Amino acid sequence: MCGYHARMRRFLPALVCLALLCPVGAAPASGYFPNTPGTLWRYSSGEVQQTLPARTVRGVPVIPLSHSVGTQLVSVDYLEYKGGAVLLRGVQAGGRLNWYSPPLVVYPGTLAAGQRWSSASSGTAGLRLSGQVLGAQPLTTTLGSFNTLVIRNDVQSGTDAKRVSTQFVYFVPGLGVVRYQAADGSTVDLVK
Repeated sequence: MCGYHARMRRFLPALVCLALLCPVGAAPASGYFPNTPGTLWRYSSGEVQQTLPARTVRGVPVIPLSHSVGTQLVSVDYLEYKGGAVLLRGVQAGGRLNWYSPPLVVYPGTLAAGQRWSSASSGTAGLRLSGQVLGAQPLTTTLGSFNTLVIRNDVQSGTDAKRVSTQFVYFVPGLGVVRYQAADGSTVDLVK
């Protein structure tokens, strides 16, 4: 595994390396996702995330979100908005499409402090995602000071309950994810 991929496994499991937005308080999650094609986020890890034009994959209208390092495309997440929720339908990586059936709930229709959700997919990866809104927290990065909403994501792959990856995501409405933090405290920050 190359150095980039090893670092990113700690920070950005495929289904949660999304540049989604959420409110501080309760409001629809999808209303805070800047999904205009060409919108991009640059992170301190060297990763660039960019929304691509909407398309249909396996009969489902999705909004692709690409993940690149330098000129190399690493993966594309296929996101669907349904009933206000943000769903991960699939991830294209290494020439292979992992399609999640049922789709994974990345964010439910509304987000509020203390809220919990979980979803599981019986697809090729056998993933389970559990999320919890921990609350609002001020955060200062090289870009400035923000009032963020902190979300804990636990990702379990396969049937081994001990193989859980925990990540904390810091969101700013209208801007996106300003920090990814692994359980060990290491961080990746939005730089542009």
